[in-house]
Amino acid sequence: MEGFTPWPEEFAARYLAEGYWSDRLLGDVLSGGDPERTALVAGDERLTYAELDRRAERTAAGFARLGIRRGDRVVVQLPNTASFVVVFLALVRIGAAPVLALPAHRSSEIGYLCELSEARAYVIPDVHGGFDHRDLARSLSVEHVVVDGDAQEFLALADLTSDLGSSIAPGLAPGAEAVSYERPDPADVGVFLLSGGTTGLPKLIPRTHRDYVYNLEASAEVCGFTSETVYLVVLPVAHNFALACPGVLGVFAKGGTVVLAPSGSPDEAFPLIERERATVCAVVPPIALLWLEAASWSEEDLSSLQLLQVGGAKFAAERAAQVPGVLGCAVQQVLGMAEGLLNYTRLDDPRELVDTTQGRPLSPADEILVVDSDGAEVAPGEVGELLTRGPYTLRGYYRAPEHNVRSFTPDGFYRTGDLVRVLPSGHLVVEGRDKDQINRGGDKISAEELENHLLAHPAVHDAAVVGTPDPVMGERTCAFLIVRDQAPTLREIKRFLKERGVAGYKWPDRVELVETFPRTPVGKISKKELVASLR
Repeated sequence: MEGFTPWPEEFAARYLAEGYWSDRLLGDVLSGGDPERTALVAGDERLTYAELDRRAERTAAGFARLGIRRGDRVVVQLPNTASFVVVFLALVRIGAAPVLALPAHRSSEIGYLCELSEARAYVIPDVHGGFDHRDLARSLSVEHVVVDGDAQEFLALADLTSDLGSSIAPGLAPGAEAVSYERPDPADVGVFLLSGGTTGLPKLIPRTHRDYVYNLEASAEVCGFTSETVYLVVLPVAHNFALACPGVLGVFAKGGTVVLAPSGSPDEAFPLIERERATVCAVVPPIALLWLEAASWSEEDLSSLQLLQVGGAKFAAERAAQVPGVLGCAVQQVLGMAEGLLNYTRLDDPRELVDTTQGRPLSPADEILVVDSDGAEVAPGEVGELLTRGPYTLRGYYRAPEHNVRSFTPDGFYRTGDLVRVLPSGHLVVEGRDKDQINRGGDKISAEELENHLLAHPAVHDAAVVGTPDPVMGERTCAFLIVRDQAPTLREIKRFLKERGVAGYKWPDRVELVETFPRTPVGKISKKELVASLR
């Protein structure tokens, strides 16, 4: 695929020879499940492995009949519904790579993703969270728009398979016309995830079938998933953490059950834990904090919960220590990134390591470097930027050659931007970020992207966006503005960004007006001084 950076041949050969990579495909993750066992619960829908497999195969045939082929890209923007799982499995079976947009994305992000990926199709709900995605679709130049629900002038997802036969074999679907499709190669790009972004809009992260299957299967082993696992999904299922760390796909690989929740609100999640006897859930720190508080007044029975994974941002040691006593389950800290590297505290780690670290690398083949600003390795235990390469860490963003020069070393190490120190045990402790990025409750916000949007406001002369510490969200967003005449209010700024199609989680929480920005000796805006001024 043009724009995709593969692993060098010597690394690929080693990862295959040592068993990290195999010929298994993402579309085959259901193959190990008991056909009669419940695979997926989503709202009122309950699908066995056989039923889910049949729906995925019919939908794969429907996309193939539409003309979607191996190597095509399809932007998928669906919430936590059964349709997301079906569409994802269908696309990866025919070798089309889903580009996983988040439900909160709007025209700014979606238009960019469709253009960058050269998407042939865009899959959406009709209305979600009060937002009509069909209106957004009308502003795009994309060949096919498939709607889960009332399609209006577009193609309904249900109609994609309306006249296909009831018995469908892999690769061949009888119906109005015989529909066959080419299965992908394990080395093909299977899915595109989105970067958190530090410069402009999100970058596309190509994950191959081989590396992502290893990602999910190795994670499932480390996290102790079995056929008895009941995994509650409260984060957006399109997020790497919820999808494959071990996530939905890791559960399917072990034959367990996935339960999709609309959100992490205790009012929605706690009844599902009780009703479905959920055993595992992955959350970001703000949700974990909310659950710790809500458990004191909740009447739901949470006793089935065995493991709470917390990742996306650093989870304070004091709070991690409270989880077993308050929620009655073990806690697992996770430091991961859609670009690849995953770190988990292990289920048998001493409590002190679980509470105070963000885990150690998933794979024996993960290579870790901690370096100073000059690129030299720091002394053991000292703080530096985390660099990594391995069998499931990308070698380059998709169609981003200039950014790849900055993000990767000449010998292929990915510059994560995380400032860490490594303990003698190999566990990592996150000490901050080196990149100009805000981590707001697990949502990564590019300061540069938001600054560019703010600069488009007619009253804004200059803008600088920083993250400010917050006990619940980890960080909140503050925009420092130099204005021309009458200063816009925070409400006006948010309305302006909404009209520009910027996702709501990127809007600033706070606006500060200044006459000038403090500068570093080389003339750059000193964001450290801006943050200090707020204290």
